Amino acid sequence: MGNPLQTLSLADLRRRTSEKWRRYPPDVLPLWVAEMDVPLAEPVARALTEAVALGDTGYPVNGTDYTAALAGFARERWGWMPQVEQSALVPDVMLGVVEMLKLVTGPGDAVVINPPVYPPFFGFVWGGERRIVEAPLSAEHRLDPDTLERAFAEAVAGGRSAAYLLCSPHNPTGTVHTPDELTMVIELADRYGVRVVVDEIHAPLVYPGAVFRPYLSMPGSARGLVLFSASKAWNLAGVKAAVAMAGPEAGADLARMPKVAGDGASHLGVIAHTAALRHGGPWLDEVLAGLDRNRRLLGDLLAELLPEVRYRPPEGTYLAWLDCRKLAMPEGVAGGPADPAEVFLERGRVALVSGPLFGTGGAGYVRFNLAASPELITEAVRRMAAALH
Repeated sequence: MGNPLQTLSLADLRRRTSEKWRRYPPDVLPLWVAEMDVPLAEPVARALTEAVALGDTGYPVNGTDYTAALAGFARERWGWMPQVEQSALVPDVMLGVVEMLKLVTGPGDAVVINPPVYPPFFGFVWGGERRIVEAPLSAEHRLDPDTLERAFAEAVAGGRSAAYLLCSPHNPTGTVHTPDELTMVIELADRYGVRVVVDEIHAPLVYPGAVFRPYLSMPGSARGLVLFSASKAWNLAGVKAAVAMAGPEAGADLARMPKVAGDGASHLGVIAHTAALRHGGPWLDEVLAGLDRNRRLLGDLLAELLPEVRYRPPEGTYLAWLDCRKLAMPEGVAGGPADPAEVFLERGRVALVSGPLFGTGGAGYVRFNLAASPELITEAVRRMAAALH
């Protein structure tokens, strides 16, 4: 089958009209937004082509095909069988998160998050009239029990309801939470009465040496709510759909979600995601092998060309979180060191995501997308190094 990350040329990719390839001028290498430089998995392309040929572009039924496909995938990959009857179709993960937070908190209640974290966590929580309580990751990019306990205590102060929005695997650090860490989350959430909502969109993207555990597979997770989508692992952000799942004691909460909350899911999205989960495993394995090589390649390139950059190869996701704080940066507009992402873009013509967008702990960092060809990654790091000289 080969490496899907080496299938398309740069000229092929520049024909794409997605945001990744159209936000910046053609001389910029785009390694920013979470989109992969791969062709569609053949089973997915076939399912979409057949649907379009039939004019099958109406409304999705109810998501049972999607959830059944997810159940099969979860059983094969993680040795766990989700309860299909306690699930619902939602338009995408973040809109599903909003609906789950509405079920377990009210306006003004707190939502705990772990910065640096996926920037939309901030916007969607604030937009839902909830307040944010931060429990920053440790210096090793892991969940810290003391920090999390303090955040939970603050979140429920005064008898308020509270939720914990967990990113698992974590974006942007690539951390895969261990069973012990998830057990700690469950115990603290039970102790403080905090409801746990988990974003597992990157769940299929985990490398050798790390083990992903679905939150709802953990003992004691019965009150948890989880959002899953095949969009990241199979590069399907343009055909949106996702599944909300409830633990055995949270089914009544999920049942209160208004039916209209799931009406925005794409029928073509459901078709594509179902095909990916049922038949796209071999393609995913090839992508993961290529990404594994890329994360090691990035480490070698940084050691050679930008040794001041600190880099922990991600355990999951195709995102690298680069610590650029020891680089000698030119002066920024505010008088301090310039944002590394701005320097790499303006001087090196490489587009990355600026660390401060991810909140506390993001200053001096950039997020680098590994889902590209080795040649593009090599050229990007060369440009980044040249931008500083």
